[in-house]
Amino acid sequence: MEKRLFGNTGITVSLLGFGGFHLCEIPYEKAEVLLNAYLDRGGNYVETAPSYGNGESEIKIGRAIAHRREEYILVTKAHDREYQTCKETFEQSLTNLQTDSVDVLLMHGVDTIETLNKILAKDGAIHAAEEAKRAGKVKHIGISMHGQPDVLIEALKRYPFEAVMTTINYFDVCNFPEILNELVPLAKEKGAAVILMKPLADGYLYKSVEAAFDYAFSQEVSVVVTGMNSMQMLEKDFALAEQYQPMTKETKEKLFYEAQELGDYVCRQCGKCMPCPEGVDITGTFLLEGIIDRQMSRGDVENAAEFALSERLKHWFGTRDRAVREYKAKEDTVVKCTECGLCSKACPYTIDVIKKLKWVDYKLSPERGRIWE
Repeated sequence: MEKRLFGNTGITVSLLGFGGFHLCEIPYEKAEVLLNAYLDRGGNYVETAPSYGNGESEIKIGRAIAHRREEYILVTKAHDREYQTCKETFEQSLTNLQTDSVDVLLMHGVDTIETLNKILAKDGAIHAAEEAKRAGKVKHIGISMHGQPDVLIEALKRYPFEAVMTTINYFDVCNFPEILNELVPLAKEKGAAVILMKPLADGYLYKSVEAAFDYAFSQEVSVVVTGMNSMQMLEKDFALAEQYQPMTKETKEKLFYEAQELGDYVCRQCGKCMPCPEGVDITGTFLLEGIIDRQMSRGDVENAAEFALSERLKHWFGTRDRAVREYKAKEDTVVKCTECGLCSKACPYTIDVIKKLKWVDYKLSPERGRIWE
């Protein structure tokens, strides 16, 4: 399997990383087999967090592979925001993992600027991480966040994080294009490793596993982390990692045209529908839809199973209130639309832009309760 540099840390990691969240779904005996099989096959990146099952994931990893500690890069996370609680939780993580140090400690789920400020404050969690680093218990410090990357971008500007973990898949890059356009280039400039998570969009791309992993492996990232809770899944993921060929620009464009999960609804942010003659911010409105529900709620219930999956995943990142608030403050909204139809005609993905705008306005304007005809 391909090995890649982990930013400027000097670490080399396997392309396929083992995410520990889904270890909470299986008994220890299965977790032990999977973790050892992963290492036997050449994987060397194992990631977890104390919040995964209240320490369960860490404990299983420690029991299963602590005796092989020199064979893998170990990553855990810090979800506490204050110095003292972060210090205490991290010490428990070391106990759970049966090790005296981790290679990377990620400030976990930093979702707002207020949270970032708490972490970087005088009594913030970052100082517990720095203290642990000076003591040799942490080698590198990073940060993670799901979805919208604006906080991660600000974090890299304000602190020398050595790694950043972010959501990258061919579905969510339509919702959060700043990840590839701003965050990844900034991380490269700063020498920070990029850890790609959610290559299958939390399972939303389950029908297109091969395409989703090819897209993920083709990104300028250090490692693609995925959960594996069965031997069948592990074997499949390894085969994809070992056989993949980098996607060309043309094959990526073809994927965005043909992907069934995108279809004739999801806005790819190509901008060809702009400018609107009436001044409606079409692409900006669809970005807010990405923030509110990842463009998963499409206004139809044609397939019960697909609907149930989207209902489970659409608010996964918890940013609904932010989207509603930002839309309310906009002046260039759908109310200016005269339904001239130029936008729909210009869309290369055959999206009914006017219909979509009306539905998005309905989702983002709960206080108005508009019923569109």
